[in-house]
Amino acid sequence: MTKTFLARLAAVAAPFVLAFGLGSAPQLAGAQTPAAPQAAASAAAAPAPVAVPEKPAAPAAAHAATAKVDNPYGVGALWSQSDAVAKAVLAILAIMSMGSWYVIVTKLLEQMRMGRQARAVDNEFWNAGTVQAGTSRLAEGSPFRFIADAGMQATQKHDGLRGKVDFADFVDLCIHRATERVQRRLSNGMSLLATVGSTAPFVGLFGTVWGIYHALTAIGVAGQASIDKVAGPVGEALIMTAIGLAVAVPAVLGYNWLLRRNITVMDDVREFSGELHSVILAGSAAA
Repeated sequence: MTKTFLARLAAVAAPFVLAFGLGSAPQLAGAQTPAAPQAAASAAAAPAPVAVPEKPAAPAAAHAATAKVDNPYGVGALWSQSDAVAKAVLAILAIMSMGSWYVIVTKLLEQMRMGRQARAVDNEFWNAGTVQAGTSRLAEGSPFRFIADAGMQATQKHDGLRGKVDFADFVDLCIHRATERVQRRLSNGMSLLATVGSTAPFVGLFGTVWGIYHALTAIGVAGQASIDKVAGPVGEALIMTAIGLAVAVPAVLGYNWLLRRNITVMDDVREFSGELHSVILAGSAAA
């Protein structure tokens, strides 16, 4: 009886339970569906993370490139770390270099001036009526005027014991002496160039030997013979030889160049002396 009653009750309640379940399912779905848009809205409303810009590395690299790097093995370090002997060698080489360049510049200017004076002789001296008039047209301090004055004075000094010498020989002797004095004056300083060119490499070599000796002594005392400990001091010592060669090469080149120019200038001087001697003799014979 009881079982029959329960079965009938279940059969009657089943449609109601099914209907209730179907009706509540859409409500649950409707209640769950807005959660996604709400989450999306919350995500959209949340502030986006601010990207922190990275600092460019280019300025730092440029600063590092432009930063001054101290060279511990340069000429400045060589001077500051060297002893009195090494500094004396550097000072001697500096004096040699300045002296050689001074001679090169001054002799070049002197030769150029004598070239202009030689052209003035052709344009002014030989167009004059007399030797005295032509001499007055030449510039003061000109070697050509100095030789012409010597020739004119020879004609006035040919007396006394000098008068016993043949007149032509005496005039030639006076002009020759003046020409030799011009040549000696033109050759002044050439010996300095020859000396610098021949001795500067050995002075630099002495500085190198002295520097290597002290470098090896310092390395031996320190007890470290690695390549970084040896390369620096030995490299500084070798700079001495390079400086010696840098001093010697311009001196040798300048000596050879100026010597050739001296020969050309002296050819003009000797030509003038020979012609002057002939003109003076011709004028004396006519008188």
